[in-house]
Amino acid sequence: MQHDRSIAVIGLGYVGLPVAVALAASGAPVIGFDISRRRVAELQAGRDHTREVDAAALSGSSIRFSADPDALRDADFFIVTVPTPIDAARRPDMSAVMAASETVGAALSPGAIVVYESTVYPGATEDECVPVLERASGLTCGRDFTVGYSPERINPGDREHRLETIVKVVAGQDDATLDVVAAVYGSVVTAGIHRAPSIRVAEAAKVIENAQRDLNIAFMNELSEIFGRMDIDTYDVLAAAGTKWNFLRFTPGLVGGHCISVDPYYLTHKAQMVGLHPEVILAGRRTNDDAGARIGRACVQLVASRPRPGRRITVLGVTFKENVPDIRNSKVIDVIRELQRFGMEVAVSDCLADPDEVRAEYGLDLVPETALGEADAVVLAVPHASYLERGWDFIAGLLSSGDGVVMDLKARLDRGRKPEAVRLWRP
Repeated sequence: MQHDRSIAVIGLGYVGLPVAVALAASGAPVIGFDISRRRVAELQAGRDHTREVDAAALSGSSIRFSADPDALRDADFFIVTVPTPIDAARRPDMSAVMAASETVGAALSPGAIVVYESTVYPGATEDECVPVLERASGLTCGRDFTVGYSPERINPGDREHRLETIVKVVAGQDDATLDVVAAVYGSVVTAGIHRAPSIRVAEAAKVIENAQRDLNIAFMNELSEIFGRMDIDTYDVLAAAGTKWNFLRFTPGLVGGHCISVDPYYLTHKAQMVGLHPEVILAGRRTNDDAGARIGRACVQLVASRPRPGRRITVLGVTFKENVPDIRNSKVIDVIRELQRFGMEVAVSDCLADPDEVRAEYGLDLVPETALGEADAVVLAVPHASYLERGWDFIAGLLSSGDGVVMDLKARLDRGRKPEAVRLWRP
């Protein structure tokens, strides 16, 4: 598809940067804007700490990176990709979206289109973002500018499912806007474009994608607790059940990050606004939110049941998923806090996480691998490739005399190679 739009991408994280790079590669003029001057300087130098875009793609890109809002005045198609987290009370935190709307609004000119990719609840784009755009610009939506929505589907660390290879859902407030939005994304997405009938439909589609995954994982976590009490390996059960053609393949685990563990609260918030209490969705959230503490208690029990009970626990991995450096909303911290609550001496190490970020976010000092002492238990919380490549020699080598408990939270270690002196726990 062809278009003649000048594009600005607001927010250059996991979502925004790949979008900006892809659109620039298609030949479109692209401004990459972020409020973090440190982030902009990093990208200008050809580095991406998120590891979503490699140095060669960055250095060869025509993107004009800037932290100056005035740079946005050169664009007439704006893509907002800022974070939408939840607050301490698990309510949607739209502050970044509202701030981005203020910034974009100040740069709007007649004929512009503003597209939101950030996860929001149905109605947020038109009911909350548009008034901010109008106030900041002095323009009228529908007459002077229009809006659209295209939910992001970026999966950090996934080299197979990328922006270009995932069907892109697009929506616009009118047919003309929808045509332009489809053309812009269609210029880079090879998997196809799905035109949603309204912005609210596209917003709703995004939140239920992750709510569905959350509920399925909650079911797996509940099964894990049930089978654990029966001394049955959950993964063995899932392997057997998975031979049925229509069995859905989900596994138990910690549900963190900035999507699956967050998006359901956007949907439940809106449901409560319209007078409904979504019991199933919230029950799944409670189950997944409790998973870390349950794993921590299981570790304490395993260590206490050894002939020589100990208190030294090594936790490997603190990012929210394997092979990414992102620590936002990591549920590994719940495991760590539960271990500390029982008086365990916990050493945490991560080969990808930034120690300064971990200290600022969680008050934890990461321990370099070379400084890890002998432990009574090792919790392989995040199976980074670096850990799995070294396998049992590395994991068992962290135990006191190679004897102790190993908790493999994602069942990634080969049971057939487990040293005899190790007691293995899997969900």
